[in-house]
Amino acid sequence: QVQLVESGGGLVQPGGSLRLSCAASRSIFNIYLMGWYRQAPEKQRELVAVIISGREAKYADSVKGRFTISRDTAKNTVYLGMNSLKPEDTAVYYCTAVTSKGAMGSWGQGTQVTVSS
Repeated sequence: QVQLVESGGGLVQPGGSLRLSCAASRSIFNIYLMGWYRQAPEKQRELVAVIISGREAKYADSVKGRFTISRDTAKNTVYLGMNSLKPEDTAVYYCTAVTSKGAMGSWGQGTQVTVSS
């Protein structure tokens, strides 16, 4: 298991940008999967972006070209850069980590992102 702490959420106007951070309690170098999910009110949690084996990035179609996932192994942190934000991006964003393929995932407490004028 790994503990995860998200930060960087907030209120932003449509078209604006935010960068979310997810700090892990241990080295992320060999973690199989790390990434971001989000959950809007009365909707199911959905994948936003993940990095698999430190190399392969996958994105939801709705965020491709606008969001970028990255990681800094020296800081044990994963980031989600979000540009051209839309009101429909409003949600609680959760960081997740799966230490090895098939293992149970760990989750952070979530950070609120609100896109509104």
